[in-house]
Amino acid sequence: MAERRVPVGTVVVDALTEAEVVHQVRQTWQDGGWILTANVDIVRAISRDRSLVELASTATLTVADGMPLVWAGRIAGEEIPERVTGSSLVHTLSHAAALDGRSVFLLGGAPGVAERAAAVLQEQSPGLKIAGIAAPPVGFDQCEDSLQSVIDSVVLAQPSLVLIGMGFPKQEKLIQRLRAVMPNAWYVGCGAGIPMASGDSKRAPRSMQKLGLEWLHRLVMEPRRLARRYLRDDLPFAVMLLAGAAMRRVRR
Repeated sequence: MAERRVPVGTVVVDALTEAEVVHQVRQTWQDGGWILTANVDIVRAISRDRSLVELASTATLTVADGMPLVWAGRIAGEEIPERVTGSSLVHTLSHAAALDGRSVFLLGGAPGVAERAAAVLQEQSPGLKIAGIAAPPVGFDQCEDSLQSVIDSVVLAQPSLVLIGMGFPKQEKLIQRLRAVMPNAWYVGCGAGIPMASGDSKRAPRSMQKLGLEWLHRLVMEPRRLARRYLRDDLPFAVMLLAGAAMRRVRR
C-alpha cells in the first residue's frame, strides 16, 4: 500500500507514480489485488451511491485516472505525483507480466477487439502469455448463468492479471465476484483501455493528456454518447471537486 493516501471527494487516492504502481504489482503477483482507476465520472457516481463507496473502499490501490483529481489533491496541499490511467496500465502491466513470465486475460470490448488488443500487446512485449480473451454480450451480467459462465472461463484460465474494460461500476462489480473465487490475481478496471490498445479507439495527443483535455478529445470523437455525461454531469462536478479541495486547504 502507498505510504501516502490523499482524499479526493468520495475516494482516497494512493499518491503513486505509474512506475510505482507497476513495481508494487510486480512485488505482489502471488498476493493479488485490484486497482480502481478513479476519474471524475467515477468519483461522481460513487458520491451518489453508498454501495459504491463500500465497493471502492475495497480496492487495493486507487489511482487518479483524471487530471482534475490530481489538481484537487494539489489544491488541497497534498501532492498526487501524476495521472495514472487504466488505458496506460494496460500496456505497462502487460509488459511487466511478460518480463515476469505471468499471464494476462483480456475481458471486454466488442467481438474481435480484445483479440486485436492482445496481438498489439504481444508485439510490444514479446513472450507475453495471453491466458484468455472474452467479449461478453451487453447485459450478460443481468443473467446469473451468463455471468457465472464468464467467471468460470477466467478462473479456468488462471491468469495473473485480468484487464476488464466494461465501464464503471460493471467492471468493478465483476472484479468483486472474481476476487471471491480467484483472489491471487491482480485486476484492473480499464474502461476503454482494451479498444484503445487495439487501435479501435484513439487516445488524445499527449499534449492534450497533460493539459487534462483528454475528455474533450473523446467528446469530439463520440459526441452523442458522451456529451450529456461530460458536459451536464462531469464538468460541474469537477468544478465542485476543485472548489471543495480549495475549501479544505483554507480550513487546514
